[in-house]
Amino acid sequence: MKKALLFLALLVALASQAQQKWTAQQANDWYKTQPWYVGCNYIPSNSINELEMWQAETFDLKRIDQELQWAEALGLNTMRVFLHDLLWKQDPEGFKKRIDQFLAVCEKHHIKPMLVLFDSCWDPLPKLGKQKDPTPGIHNSGWLQSPGATALADEKEWPRLKAYVKGVVTAFANDKRVMSWDVWNEPDNYNANSYADPKNKIEIIEKILPKAFEWTRAAKPSQPLTSGVWKINYKEFKELTKTEKIQLDLSDIVTFHCYDDTASFERAIAFLKKYERPLICTEYLARGNKSTFETILPIGKRDKIGMINWGFVVGKTQTNLPWDSWQKPYVDGRQPAVWHHEILNEDGTPYKKEETDIIKKLTGAK
Repeated sequence: MKKALLFLALLVALASQAQQKWTAQQANDWYKTQPWYVGCNYIPSNSINELEMWQAETFDLKRIDQELQWAEALGLNTMRVFLHDLLWKQDPEGFKKRIDQFLAVCEKHHIKPMLVLFDSCWDPLPKLGKQKDPTPGIHNSGWLQSPGATALADEKEWPRLKAYVKGVVTAFANDKRVMSWDVWNEPDNYNANSYADPKNKIEIIEKILPKAFEWTRAAKPSQPLTSGVWKINYKEFKELTKTEKIQLDLSDIVTFHCYDDTASFERAIAFLKKYERPLICTEYLARGNKSTFETILPIGKRDKIGMINWGFVVGKTQTNLPWDSWQKPYVDGRQPAVWHHEILNEDGTPYKKEETDIIKKLTGAK
């Protein structure tokens, strides 16, 4: 009886430990076993958003295989890939099967993706089924928030969101093909220049974001969790917002976005290094802002900071166009002076060969 009680206590302790944030030591020990991660925020060029990428009718494994072959040739070894809660609601088993197929293609090309569970950016009214065509001349005209505004604001919907997280993460909790879980992308993004979000969105996020981490940890993933800070003013820092505190307090590894120049990037890493955890920049590359492969990627290699730029192959997301295309669409033959994001044309040729040469040199691609 005594042994049985001790065994039960051990199981409870292990379960509790599995649901706790990693210590800095655990996170750094994990990172020592990992390569220098370099990759892109990835969606196939023939998909406008997460639903078109993953729904059965438009899931194009052949195109994904081709594009990830191009990525492998550049020496890229990770991709940040967005999932969506409505895909679980639509077809849980089919969605898991397609994720597994995607991971098999990633493994074939020596790529370990970071999977993103929720996202607060762009359209707050996602709908299953056929997705709209791109709006001509506009950056990311069809990207979807997950969850949408209705589900986010209705706590009766949260058990469904919990089931989605638990289902997906449990299925791949011990899958060595997955690098990490990004619990929520830019959770406090209001999308003020493009869509109308709920006025109390931040208040809702402050309540649900800790729960999203809790749901993810309850699935006992062997991979680290994170949520990237994205709007800290590192030059004139005053204090973290409540959302940023939640992100940094609950993340096993520290991730961040920086679309500015070298000086800004250096300030960001100097600030975030004080957390004494692995650093991965999960969004950069805005050529018009002087965030380029030539200027930023070498710093990442110097400090072994994982580097994941936005965009890979130009396509239906149109993220080669700048953010201000929402106010001034690139129509009637107007073209940007430089591409905003993306690396390759649709046929796999580089936008700029000097950029892909730099990437290959730094990654050691053959």
